[in-house]
Amino acid sequence: QVQLVESGGGLVQAGGSLRLSCAASGRTFSSYVMGWFRQAPGKEREFVAAIRRSGANTYYADSVKGRFTISRDDAKNTVFLQMNSLKPEDTAVYYCAAGNRPVELVPRGYDYWGQGTQVTVSS
Repeated sequence: QVQLVESGGGLVQAGGSLRLSCAASGRTFSSYVMGWFRQAPGKEREFVAAIRRSGANTYYADSVKGRFTISRDDAKNTVFLQMNSLKPEDTAVYYCAAGNRPVELVPRGYDYWGQGTQVTVSS
């Protein structure tokens, strides 16, 4: 069982930056693939980024590639999402997820979810 708690969301102007953190409980954090998803009002939850167990491979949605960076610190049981050059269309609730499968780009590929953190980008 893994519990995930996101933090770092907030209100930022377009072009600004935010860094999201996701702290995980448990002693097996390093064994999980970690992902970030987001959900805007009236829309389905969508993939943002994922990182393999080793951290050697990362994956991004086309809409955030070159602007967002996912990373993990297994010693601190934490995964991060650095978001730069934010756009109003990035506004959503951002969720952290942990999975036991190989890297998945869809929500059903993950077993544990955080409660989400709101990111609002003003124009």
